[in-house]
Amino acid sequence: MLAGRPMLEWSLDALRAAPSVERVVVAVPPGMRYPGAVTGGSSRSHSVRNALAAEGDAEVVVVHDAARPLVDADLVERCLDALDGGADAVIAAAPVTDTVKEAADGIVVRTLDRSRLWAVQTPQVFRRAALEDALDQPDDVLATASDDAGLVEARGGAVRVVESSPRNFKVTTATDLKLAELLLADRLPRPPAP
Repeated sequence: MLAGRPMLEWSLDALRAAPSVERVVVAVPPGMRYPGAVTGGSSRSHSVRNALAAEGDAEVVVVHDAARPLVDADLVERCLDALDGGADAVIAAAPVTDTVKEAADGIVVRTLDRSRLWAVQTPQVFRRAALEDALDQPDDVLATASDDAGLVEARGGAVRVVESSPRNFKVTTATDLKLAELLLADRLPRPPAP
């Protein structure tokens, strides 16, 4: 629950408000019930594959994590628009602002150039054929994928970045949940004035 609603519903509001989104398919963990949802799989990519199979025949597909409840319709639309430039996929991402170091066995190997680094988010937008090809791999490959755009990239697909805000963060901890509630306060209905 987030600000009195299931976290999923915040993302659904944004997707439904995006003018270019015609249909939303929700994949939920096995055993969870949600109206009209399909059963997800054992990994993220398995869930995407199940939702894609239930979706129908759309040429363009948006994949979004319900754990990013601060997404808005504008970001969804900007990602969809960026697909027109010939890419196979588009990812929302925020520029990395921290210094990032690569380390092995606790020893720094090198400092990465953060001007070229992006923190990947969702939504991610795909040409259906590219996503189907990326998901047509053995289950063990899908189980290790951190995102579906990485699978498209590994198959030689072109992935474009659309700049997003760090505000579109993933809720994974109790602190994240509290921060998301604070940031969503402006979307909550206001009680009537006395």
